[in-house]
Parts: sequence; C-alpha cells; structure tokens
Amino acid sequence: MKPASKTKPKKILVIDVGGTHIKVLATGQTEHRKFNSGPRMTAAQMVKGVKQITRDWKYDAVSIGYPGPVIHGKPLHDPRNLGKGWVGFDFQKAFGCPVKIVNDAEMQALGSYHGGRMLFLGLGTGLGSAMIVKGVVQPMELAHLPYKKGKTYEDYLGLRGLQRLGKKRWRKHVSDVVDRLTAALEPDYVVLGGGNVKELKKLPPKCEAGSNENAFLGGFRLWNP
Repeated sequence: MKPASKTKPKKILVIDVGGTHIKVLATGQTEHRKFNSGPRMTAAQMVKGVKQITRDWKYDAVSIGYPGPVIHGKPLHDPRNLGKGWVGFDFQKAFGCPVKIVNDAEMQALGSYHGGRMLFLGLGTGLGSAMIVKGVVQPMELAHLPYKKGKTYEDYLGLRGLQRLGKKRWRKHVSDVVDRLTAALEPDYVVLGGGNVKELKKLPPKCEAGSNENAFLGGFRLWNP
C-alpha cells in the first residue's frame, strides 16, 4: 500500500457513490463509467465493481463522494440506500493507494465553486448541503432539520417530496427553503445541484444550476495541495 502524499497525485480516480449507480472518472478520461448499486451494495462490492470497470485505467489516488455524513475522512454510518459494511472499511488498503472520502454533496459543491461564499443544495433522492467560504469547505446536514408539519427539509425537497407534492408545489417549497437559508447564511450565490434541478422551470434569485458532472471536478480538486 502506498503511503499518503502531500503532493498532488498525477492520476486520480473519482468515485461518485449513489443509491442507484456508482459512477467513476479518472484523470485523462473524457467519459465516466458506471454500474448499478442498490440496497444490497456493500463497500467491498463497490470496490470490486470499480476495479472491474477501470481495469484499463491508471491512477495513483482515489476520491470518494459518500452518500452520508463523513467525519475526519471516515463514514459516520452506513448509507440509507445501500448495504452494510461501509463504516470502518479500509478503502486505502482495498485500492492500494491514498484515498480521500467526503460527503457526496461536499464533493459536488467543491466542483461547482467559483469564489466567495457559496451555498450548495443537492436536489436528489435526499437533500445534500454544503457551504464554501473563501475556498474552505464546510459540510452541512440541513436535510433533517425541522421544516413544516413535523417534517424535515428533505421530506419536502427530496424525491419523496417531489412525488408527494407534485412539481408545482415542490417548486414553491424549493423557492421558500432557498429564501430561508439565504437569509440565514448570507451566501453570495446558491448552487442547486442534484438530478432533480432539471424539474425547476425557473431558478430562485441568486441561484444557478449545478451539474452532477461537477462531482468529478470536485473529486479532482480534493487533491489540490
């Protein structure tokens, strides 16, 4: 196993772990690859699948966007939409090279950032959130804070909220939550990422649309000295 390095690796493999797919992209590649994940996907199975579809790629470091809280570079608990065995798993030993793990919203936020104070909200299966101030990333867990009628922000803005409320009402709640968080956190701009941002007809004030592809850029940026 290679020791961790303080210099930027020459070739980085970025892994975006999702409840439906595992997506990967490496330095020098132009198109990402993916395979199915699902509720029984363990950490060991993820590593095996990644190695299988990247057999012809070279890399000397790995970035992982993890769908759950990450503390000091380690998953705090197993993902809600995947299998068991993620907490305590030795990813560095499994890949045989240095590995950095961050929350998936944090990784996409880092790839979306272009200066100042930025709030990132990921409108996907759940609700991801992160804030970056002058280049410093602050992961946030806004999804499970109370919002309305005993339900959380994620209950309204996540996929379940979209399906329960319908697109019209869901869009109104997106605008309302953005207004509340903008007033509280005072960002210069808000990036709305995640797969469901495409369901918005019009972006709220001070907002711009992100892209899931920005997660890969964020993964590469993780290794900037």
